[in-house]
Amino acid sequence: MIFFLVTIFTFLLMECVTWLTHKFVMHGFLWYFHEDHHQPRYQHWFERNDVFFVIFAIPSIVLFYLGLEGGLNYKFFIGLGILLYGLAYFLVHDVLIHRRFKWFSKTNNPYLTGLRKAHKVHHKHLGKKEGECFGMLFVPYKYFNL
Repeated sequence: MIFFLVTIFTFLLMECVTWLTHKFVMHGFLWYFHEDHHQPRYQHWFERNDVFFVIFAIPSIVLFYLGLEGGLNYKFFIGLGILLYGLAYFLVHDVLIHRRFKWFSKTNNPYLTGLRKAHKVHHKHLGKKEGECFGMLFVPYKYFNL
């Protein structure tokens, strides 16, 4: 039970990590990698911004490895929480919001529609300054038509 809670807590904590990283790192000193993501439709299937998937995967992989040393321990489940958040991020951000894959082409779900609206507001700013809505799963209530 404790390992399940560690995984869930890590997953939820990753939303905070994502918000902070997006605002202060991606829109800060690593803007070079994130900038092409804010340009009108991408020229290539891969964008420089995709490097952040690798950056976020490294701690998860390391924690999986460390979590197996001497038997299964809490580090493994922290890595699992990061991995699950990464999968959710991929499904929400790349599939649902940016439609890089055409898996969920139509949805009437108010929560998912709100996520898309908030992200569109984030992308109306083409530069690294004056952005808003830096989170992924938790966005301001005003974007939801409930």
